Amino acid sequence: MCAAQALTPEVIGAAISIHRKLGPGLLESAYEACLAHELEKLNLRVERQKPVPLIYESIKLDCGFRADLVVENRLVVECKCKEALHPVDEAQLISHLRLLNISVGLLINFHVVLLKDGIRRIVNNYHELASGRL
Repeated sequence: MCAAQALTPEVIGAAISIHRKLGPGLLESAYEACLAHELEKLNLRVERQKPVPLIYESIKLDCGFRADLVVENRLVVECKCKEALHPVDEAQLISHLRLLNISVGLLINFHVVLLKDGIRRIVNNYHELASGRL
């Protein structure tokens, strides 16, 4: 199991605990703050609103991209609070993973009745075996 995979159960467990206590309907920033707090209680290093640099033709551009949470510099967590997740939400997380050179991310939508229905795990640069070949 890779290091990021070991973190995902802890993050999901903390998110479920928060959702059970607070329920749906708050702002994304509230869930983000609570999740950061819970993860720090587990002695995990958490960076909130981490800048995501964009390098284009050897120039570092500050475009204002930010990852909601980066845990132990190995897992990106994007918190959402919306009726339904959209493909653009996954694309945003994939971009953050690629630009931060992190392999695993969690997209968590707190605006659901059961939080397990609002969690998506995304893996950057994942290649499935197709017909026995990579």
